[in-house]
Amino acid sequence: MTLAKPNPPEQDRPTSNPLLRWLGGWKRQGVRPTVLVKELHERDRRRMLKHFLALEKGDRLLRFGTQLPDELVEIYVNKIDFSRDVVYGVYNRVFKLVAVGHLAFAQKEKSPAKNLVTSKERVAEFGVSVARSMRGMGVGTKMFERAAIHCRNNDVDTMYMHCLSSNQTMMHIAKKAGMAIQRGYGEADAYLKLPPPNPASVLQEAVEEQFATLDYTFKANTRAAVKWFDRLPGRKPD
Repeated sequence: MTLAKPNPPEQDRPTSNPLLRWLGGWKRQGVRPTVLVKELHERDRRRMLKHFLALEKGDRLLRFGTQLPDELVEIYVNKIDFSRDVVYGVYNRVFKLVAVGHLAFAQKEKSPAKNLVTSKERVAEFGVSVARSMRGMGVGTKMFERAAIHCRNNDVDTMYMHCLSSNQTMMHIAKKAGMAIQRGYGEADAYLKLPPPNPASVLQEAVEEQFATLDYTFKANTRAAVKWFDRLPGRKPD
């Protein structure tokens, strides 16, 4: 008896589109891609929703602390205020949003976090989700570092994360960053005190955003070219 081979993940399936074959070649050569974290804007809201809805049940539980139904996830995404908060994302080689980090700011006295010690007016809470296909590549840590340097450069010296104690990914990020962790009743709060900004931190944030923007533009244009190629007469969609 011959056993049928399982279908490979969609991103690893062969394609007749030469542009996609070229892009996929980097992965087959074993080259680990550089994680470029870009600030997201209103135009990315639809892809953000698609990312959250694609999370498996367990991953959605870890991200939101509860099993949010699809309609509540959509409400959450639609209520994100890009003029107040900062949202970061990572796009893969085929222009799919595979990670989202939400840096939410709140007045110190209105923050739900307890035991905050800061003389600043605002504090920041960070939450992140990473698609399963991108796990183990340092994406969550890179997004956390990007959020932390933004806080430094914007007069916020306290950053915290609230999550379930079982969220090993967030706990790993917190421990790696040297955050103080408080646990109780199945939940955990992690706090990080940030140093003041300096010219190096300001330059670092600007350079990282510039590189991420170039990468974003390249992938968006490449994706548009792929779609155009697939619409040529005689072409069959992959």
